[in-house]
Amino acid sequence: MTAIPVLIDCDPGHDDAIALLLALASPELEVLGVTTVAGNQTLEKTTANAIRVLEFVERGDVPVAAGADRPLLRDLFVAAHVHGETGLDGPKLPPPRAAPVSEHAVDFLASRLMGAASPVTLVPLGPLTNIALLLARYPDAVASVERVVLMGGSIGVGNVTPAAEFNIWADPEAAARVLDSGLDVTMVGLDVTHRALLMSDDAERLRAAGRVGRMVAELYDFFHRYHERTYGFGGSPIHDALAVAQVIRPELLHTEHRHIAIECGSELTRGRTVVDLWKRTGIEPNAHAAVEVDAEAFIRLLLERLSSFG
Repeated sequence: MTAIPVLIDCDPGHDDAIALLLALASPELEVLGVTTVAGNQTLEKTTANAIRVLEFVERGDVPVAAGADRPLLRDLFVAAHVHGETGLDGPKLPPPRAAPVSEHAVDFLASRLMGAASPVTLVPLGPLTNIALLLARYPDAVASVERVVLMGGSIGVGNVTPAAEFNIWADPEAAARVLDSGLDVTMVGLDVTHRALLMSDDAERLRAAGRVGRMVAELYDFFHRYHERTYGFGGSPIHDALAVAQVIRPELLHTEHRHIAIECGSELTRGRTVVDLWKRTGIEPNAHAAVEVDAEAFIRLLLERLSSFG
């Protein structure tokens, strides 16, 4: 089996960290590199967190490139209320030993794409600033993109406002550029991530599975408190890991090919992903929107792969 080459753009973040671990533990994927963006925390912190996670599982060989430190047009807003002051509050991870590569993330993405032997899947797990800048600065690199599988958006549900999901709300102009790019885009949004919860019993299984499982359980402990307090959930969505899982096993999600527009003009509904689910606009589809999830199969995959670190 030939592994799928992927580039992961992220803003770790508890669920980003778990998504990175899932990708690294999955032989179906070849992680060509990791790029970081400001989102869940500042760029300095998200970059350090990506390196800390990679080094924790002895994968310091995976290069990390730091990218945009703010949205295209908006002021930076970080989600410390969800992820804490470090962005990965909970486990006591050592500080990073390595530094990111000298290239800016956008230049790094372009060089990796254009140097790849086969088309590459982009997996953006944070605000889409780096990907929008890539499209603007390196339009020729688009030919090397197989597809984009992003975590973000929703069909009528919000988590940072009543109308919008955080990654899209944080930089709606970037999201609009990506959705209108002509690339093959799959949107994994809150509609499905909120239906695929990691439960406390699952976390206890991981806690008993070795040092990596224990670290993930400690991430869960902190992350779950927010979801319990905010939504009354009995478990926690691992949003970003579901996007990675869709690349590994597309059958985990049912998608509909629909037109998705991004609201950039109204502050009331800023960042809303307007999904034409019932084809009311007559506009041609531009993305695949996830609408159903096999939650049990996703959690089984997550537990199996995370436990494999030993």
